[in-house]
Amino acid sequence: MQNFDYQTPTRLIFGEGVVAQLPEVMSQFGKKILLTYGGGSIKKIGLYDKVKELLADYEIFELSGIQPNPKYDPSVLEGVRICKENDIDVILAVGGGSVLDCSKAIATGAKYDGDPWDLITYKAAATDAVPIVDIITLAATGSEYDPGGVISRTETNDKIGYVDPHNYPRVSFLDPTYTFTVSKKQTAAGCADAMNHIIEQYFCADSTLLNDGFMEAGLKSLMINAVKCLENPEDYTARAEMMLTCTYGCNGIYALGSSYSGWPCHGIEHALSAYYDITHGEGLAIITPRWMKHILSDKTVDRFVKYGVNVFGIDENQDKFDIANQAIKATYRFFESINIPMHLRDVGIDDSRIGEMAHHIAVNEGLEEAWAPLLESDLVEILTASL
Repeated sequence: MQNFDYQTPTRLIFGEGVVAQLPEVMSQFGKKILLTYGGGSIKKIGLYDKVKELLADYEIFELSGIQPNPKYDPSVLEGVRICKENDIDVILAVGGGSVLDCSKAIATGAKYDGDPWDLITYKAAATDAVPIVDIITLAATGSEYDPGGVISRTETNDKIGYVDPHNYPRVSFLDPTYTFTVSKKQTAAGCADAMNHIIEQYFCADSTLLNDGFMEAGLKSLMINAVKCLENPEDYTARAEMMLTCTYGCNGIYALGSSYSGWPCHGIEHALSAYYDITHGEGLAIITPRWMKHILSDKTVDRFVKYGVNVFGIDENQDKFDIANQAIKATYRFFESINIPMHLRDVGIDDSRIGEMAHHIAVNEGLEEAWAPLLESDLVEILTASL
């Protein structure tokens, strides 16, 4: 078991109707709010009007139009400008993980005198951040309970995971009813994203029975409840459990004391969505079983056996490699069963930039140090197998 130093300062307020507590929560931070949101879904479900009503006594500035795979330019830069010019006290991020990820980059950028990209690329370290409160409307990323986010810079095809302890949200509101109107496509993609967060932590050299049990239960919870949510989008119990399981995804609690895996599938997918702007969860679903197949070996097989037996209920009284291959097929079949496109060509990616993307990943993601090391040639093989 590995040493660790762990702290989660985020307050979670969970359940139906909890947004009513927003005025009380916001009062501790000040009167000037930057409200960040995406393409307008919060207006369709009435949440925008609800927030404005609850915060009628506050001065609210707005940054809308934050995209999936949030962009450094214009969104981060515009948010930083608004914060600096108006001396913003607190950011209220309302929407999915992309809105919150973007808000995190804005929060530290607003307290930095240089180019915020220096912080995102770790050329400089943040010393402060504007406080963040969020209302999450999509179960997927877990950004509401962690200090990280992912920011894309279109002109350089970079998509960078930016983690800084200043960026833990102070308070996260999680009302499962706000996920009732999430489309089937995004519900499925959110499930795939959260499953991959767990898989990235599960496949490592050193883990514990406690962590393994927690992660195996998380995977089963996501698969069972995602299907229920797709069948009945207003199944509160299913939406609630799926939301909470996603929330745990990236704040480290699933893997305290485990060794680090390198998060290889995220490293690969970041290039896919940076180059082609595809849906992140779909990209992960496509890559994951191909990565699993590629790394299966004498070194990794026992981990696949445990995964197959405990997550999918595969009979343990078989050849180890047979169990492992059945587990990989079961992973693929589950993603396929919830109507995720399972080939890169299905999401508009052909073989024309495979080599370029593999090189970009090899240079930027450090996957040669992953639990199952990946060189540029391995990346080419995984991407090609995913076509």
